[in-house]
Amino acid sequence: MWLDLLSELKKGKRGAIAKAISIIENDEKKARQIVKKIFKSSGKSTVIGITGPAGAGKSSLINKTSIALKKLGYKAAVLAVDPTSHLTGGAILGDRVRMTESTDSGLYIRSIASRGATGAISRSIRNSIRVLEYAGFDPIIIESVGAGQTEVEISNIADITVVVFNPHTGDNIQTIKAGITEIGDIYVVNKADLDGASQLFESVKEFIGMTERNPIILKTSTIKNQGIVEFAKKLKDLMEKTKKSQKEREQKRLETELKDIVINNVKTRVDQLLESDKNYAKYLTRLQAKELDPFEAADKITASVIK
Repeated sequence: MWLDLLSELKKGKRGAIAKAISIIENDEKKARQIVKKIFKSSGKSTVIGITGPAGAGKSSLINKTSIALKKLGYKAAVLAVDPTSHLTGGAILGDRVRMTESTDSGLYIRSIASRGATGAISRSIRNSIRVLEYAGFDPIIIESVGAGQTEVEISNIADITVVVFNPHTGDNIQTIKAGITEIGDIYVVNKADLDGASQLFESVKEFIGMTERNPIILKTSTIKNQGIVEFAKKLKDLMEKTKKSQKEREQKRLETELKDIVINNVKTRVDQLLESDKNYAKYLTRLQAKELDPFEAADKITASVIK
């Protein structure tokens, strides 16, 4: 079974990719077996994180850009992080509608559900990236919505981080200054054909472009097909540049991944211990009766669990 799946995966068969990523998401035991088989060949593809608010036009931008990247010799895949639930499918239906042009030309797109546990997004994405690498995709684009913990995790996984704004999603100087100004290698003002785009572009240049990091600031319009080729070429330049330090970044990511897994293992073990620990129930009752404060109760429980 594994040999057949891996053989089909190596050939880039879409059915095998879908099956492998479904296993990664839903069956930890089998996921471990897949990762064990493909791990040694992982860590070679460039990972591009693309984030920004809902409505910024990320999917349409990825659609056009992946076609431009193909002309430059790249074969891209997209993992779209669903910040809602695994059951709803989030924005992926809309993503697929907007990406039909690029999927017809070879782009692979898949939604990944965020789960809320420490490192859960990273774990799911990391191993899905490994599947796509094994299937021959490079770069692998991670698309996510909004700013927050998900974006921090993704920027830690990504080799290149792109932040997308547009003038009609409430993006302005206040939100930019308070938002994701530290993680981007490229900032894109999308929907440049709309009113306010030039003003937003100048604001981004002033407040982000002039920093020591000196990120790239671009304007794009998918409707008018403006700036797409330039964006793809900037990504190509950065991809070539990041390849030089690929091994070093991979080692740092593996260290972070190891810590995430250990923390999750410990958390799972502690949850199991608490369920069966008589002292937990005893001190919980005393806490609820306000005989102990939460810190006292927690210290006593911790002392009984960790000996």
